[in-house]
Order: sequence, then structure tokens, then C-alpha cells
Amino acid sequence: MQDAGAFADIGHVIQLSVAPVFLLVAIGSMLNVMTARLGRVVDRARKIEEDIGRDKTAELRALRVDELQALDRRMIYSNSAINFCAISALLVAFVVVLLFVGDLAAFDLSLAVALLFVLAMLGIIGGLCMFLLEITVSMRTVRVRAEFLKSK
Repeated sequence: MQDAGAFADIGHVIQLSVAPVFLLVAIGSMLNVMTARLGRVVDRARKIEEDIGRDKTAELRALRVDELQALDRRMIYSNSAINFCAISALLVAFVVVLLFVGDLAAFDLSLAVALLFVLAMLGIIGGLCMFLLEITVSMRTVRVRAEFLKSK
């Protein structure tokens, strides 16, 4: 028969792991937004690639090539943001595992948990920075097209 202290210890570990689990949900939501944006960028790039062959003037072709270059940068930044956040999610999952393993095996894994958590936060910071870069390139591209439309 198990003693009540063992159940209380597991309950405490579950309480400790709730915050990282909520963090996993937040990272998952960010990944959802980032992958949706990446999908839209890829779709736009494919459309422009199809249209380039039908361009009548060199000027229009140059505009499309410029937009393709901006979309390529956006894809690189989006992919980097997704990678950073996915790695961060893995690190948070390892934090949760170590919380349980440390308690069940009676090991002091607090240093490893702290290190993994800090690395996870750095991953989130990296992902958000890449996401901001992608948004910046996106807004510059939209602004250029708006100026082009005003000149007509």
C-alpha cells in the first residue's frame, strides 16, 4: 500500500508542471500563427512565379522579382521563427519530464530544470525576434506596393 506522502509529492510535482504546460500551449498558438503566415507567403510566391512568365514588360517583371526576393526573406525569417519556437517547446517538454523524473527518482535536477527553462526562454525570444523581422519585411513590401498604386 502506498503512503499518503507519495501522493502528496506527485501532486506537488503536477502543480509545478502546470506553468510549463501552459507555456507549451502558448508556444503552440504562436507556432500556429507562424505556420499560417508562412503558408500564405509560400502561396503568394508560387502565384508570382506563375505570373512572371506572362509579364509583358521588363518593368513589371522587375517588380515581381523584387516581391519574390522579399517573400524569400520572409520565408527564411518565418522558418527560423518556427524552428526557434519548436525547439523551445521541446525544451519546455523536457522541463516537465525532468520535474517528474527528479521527484520519482529522488534526484536533484533543479539545475538542469533551470538551465532548460532558460534555454526555452531564449528560444522563444529568438522566435519572436525572427517573427518581428518577418513582419517588418512584410510591411515594407506592402508599403512599396501602396506607393506604386498611388503613382498611377
